[in-house]
Amino acid sequence: MNGEKVTSVSPLPPMPVWRWAVARWTTFDECAAALDLTPGELDWFADARGWNRRAAGALRHYRYRWIPTATGGIRLLEQPKPRLAELQRRVRRHVLGALPVHEAAHGFRRGRSAITCAAPHGGRDLVVRMDLEGFFPAVSARRIRSLLALAGYPDAVAGALAGLLTTATPPDVLAAAPDGRRDEARTRLLNSLAATHLPQGAPSSPAVANAITHHLDRRLTGLAHRLGARYTRYADDLAFSGDAGLPLHRLLPGVRHIVRDEGFRLRDAKTSIAAAHQRQRIAGLVVNAGPAAARTDYDALRSLLHNCARTGPEAQNHAGHPDFRAHLLGRIGWIGASSPARAAKLRDLFDRVPWPPDPSVP
Repeated sequence: MNGEKVTSVSPLPPMPVWRWAVARWTTFDECAAALDLTPGELDWFADARGWNRRAAGALRHYRYRWIPTATGGIRLLEQPKPRLAELQRRVRRHVLGALPVHEAAHGFRRGRSAITCAAPHGGRDLVVRMDLEGFFPAVSARRIRSLLALAGYPDAVAGALAGLLTTATPPDVLAAAPDGRRDEARTRLLNSLAATHLPQGAPSSPAVANAITHHLDRRLTGLAHRLGARYTRYADDLAFSGDAGLPLHRLLPGVRHIVRDEGFRLRDAKTSIAAAHQRQRIAGLVVNAGPAAARTDYDALRSLLHNCARTGPEAQNHAGHPDFRAHLLGRIGWIGASSPARAAKLRDLFDRVPWPPDPSVP
């Protein structure tokens, strides 16, 4: 080579291929700067080394609260502390909002609601409802990282973002799970929580879940179309409807196969099939004629508001909602979406409740 010294040149990393209109952060440091963090702070919040599981309570990124369910199960509410919650909102605005969500998805979407989810099934001969088991905890950090890599993010950025959006529950929190129904579903839930998963309670989790289930929704929509059915989804609630000839012997196993193939599980005990002469419910609404809250739900909320006005709201907050006032307003809004007259009556009762003064108002 004529005595010349040959030096090797490291190849440049490949340029990202961006699939959607996400924020284009190509390096870990660039991602940190875009989120107003130092690289060290991003590493801390992304928790790549699992510090959160071993840290003392004051240093953890989340607050935890167990909630018993009406059917004897348990649910863990994992609420990020303020700074992490704000980072998750930023990721939601700059990244998650650009990821595709299927038209069949109605939960956690602007302009969509339980009403829009239930409306396509009104007046149908058969309504089939199926539930996904452990919806948020079943979504792993690996799946989220893969989705972000598909969006175009290099490994380091995809890993950091997935770390911000997920968590692994500390062992002492898992050990404090309340008594309840002891079955395989409980074991699967605790195992999912012990691994790095999507937390129920983070402001970013609904958007992540809708993006992760895009392929599931597409396949279930295709199955429903082939069988002459309609399909919608509200969070973990899968709804199908059709005429009296709907081939259930093909629909039910078909749904089960697709759900398993997409990394989820069905809660068998929650599967229901209702004909036109039975009460047909989707996303909590009765759909026999058109979507509306059940009279029993309206009566129960009216009774609760009456008791709140009589004894005070604290005495009626048996489930320990952290913001009971907002919870009741949400229930009024849900019923009022299908019946403004009922909403007006409920709001009148709500206004009679002796709410404590808001300390943030001077």
